[in-house]
Amino acid sequence: MRTWFLCKVKYAKENEEGLLKSISEQYLVDAVSFTEAEAILYDRLGSQIRGDFQVTGISKSNIVDVFYFEDCDVWYKCKITYLIADGENGKEKKVTQYMIVTAEDVRQAYDRIQESLSNMLVSFRVPDINESSIVEVFPFEKDEVAEQLPPGNFRPVNQEEEL
Repeated sequence: MRTWFLCKVKYAKENEEGLLKSISEQYLVDAVSFTEAEAILYDRLGSQIRGDFQVTGISKSNIVDVFYFEDCDVWYKCKITYLIADGENGKEKKVTQYMIVTAEDVRQAYDRIQESLSNMLVSFRVPDINESSIVEVFPFEKDEVAEQLPPGNFRPVNQEEEL
């Protein structure tokens, strides 16, 4: 299961008048630990941000899924609720999850969440959608892991012969 970390980064950015202004931005990072989330930020932002920057905060996020559409860059946080049957006593239990989606406005975010979750087996509601302050999302990428492996004679475990 993915763990999304909400990370705050502070750095100096040049404004229209050419003056440096200190700003703080939020990023969402898919990582297995706080340390990995910070390492991903330094790796990705090191080439994007000119000058020094500082990671001022990392916390686990309550976001369970991310839906990215290339035509927009504004992230909307959507609250999704649905009912599931409790196996022990048969009562219904309300489940609340948060997801983010890129869209131009709230209406488009609602439509995109409906479309993205159309294959869910239970009916759901979208009671709340808010524009998020997240600037960019860094999902897990398999290629990065492959590049980090040291050289050697590696092969998948299922190809290993039993001794």
